[in-house]
Amino acid sequence: MGLLEQCEQLFGSSSLYEVLGVQKGASDADMRRGYYKLSLQVHPDRAPGDEQATTKFQILGKVYAVLSDKEQRAVYDEQGIVDEESDSIDQDRDWEEHWRRLFPKITLQDILNFEKQYKGSDEEVQDLKRLYLLHEGDMDHIMDHALCCEHGDEPRIREILQNAIDAEDIPAYKAFTHESTKKKANRKRKAKKEQQEADEMRKEMGLDAEDSLVAMIQQRQKSKEKGFNSLIADLEAKYCKKPAGGKKGSKKK
Repeated sequence: MGLLEQCEQLFGSSSLYEVLGVQKGASDADMRRGYYKLSLQVHPDRAPGDEQATTKFQILGKVYAVLSDKEQRAVYDEQGIVDEESDSIDQDRDWEEHWRRLFPKITLQDILNFEKQYKGSDEEVQDLKRLYLLHEGDMDHIMDHALCCEHGDEPRIREILQNAIDAEDIPAYKAFTHESTKKKANRKRKAKKEQQEADEMRKEMGLDAEDSLVAMIQQRQKSKEKGFNSLIADLEAKYCKKPAGGKKGSKKK
């Protein structure tokens, strides 16, 4: 059975783009993020003994291998075919080892470096505007999902969003412009509790006060798992390597 038929059988679509959850014109970074996030869901370590999960993991690797190769992607886009004989989708390939080469382990220092570059960048502004629109100005959700964010960043984030409102880039949602004092106080209490937990973790690990940011990041892995995983996914995608390419193809149905 060819790759396209396997995609149809396991993922309900013979479109390689749909399998990765991206648009046809997706950038390399978007495809890496899509591949990383989906492959995590069926990674052999998370589903030991599940043969279908393992097969899906392998198929996702093949799909990404095709779309990340410029020549193979061009042929697929133009003709709807995949080179089944390409080395990049060799049936005997160790897809677990290949995945770990693509996504090397990210260190805390990588995260700290990313945080320094991210804060105050155009990327952060765009991400905050997206979160504002998604959650209709609810600062609880915005603060929970914003990358590299702690309670001390709230005045800065509010200023960024208010400037965007003043510039009419985003609408003035009442949840943001008329947030109650009680709601702000509850968020502050929650942040204080998270800070205390991070400080306790820092002491347990024997870290110096200067390393408190490291402790905060580790605490986020528990208290803000979704946002932390999103950060990790972006970093994994950033540091990944591209696989080698291939040639011909089998016809798409």
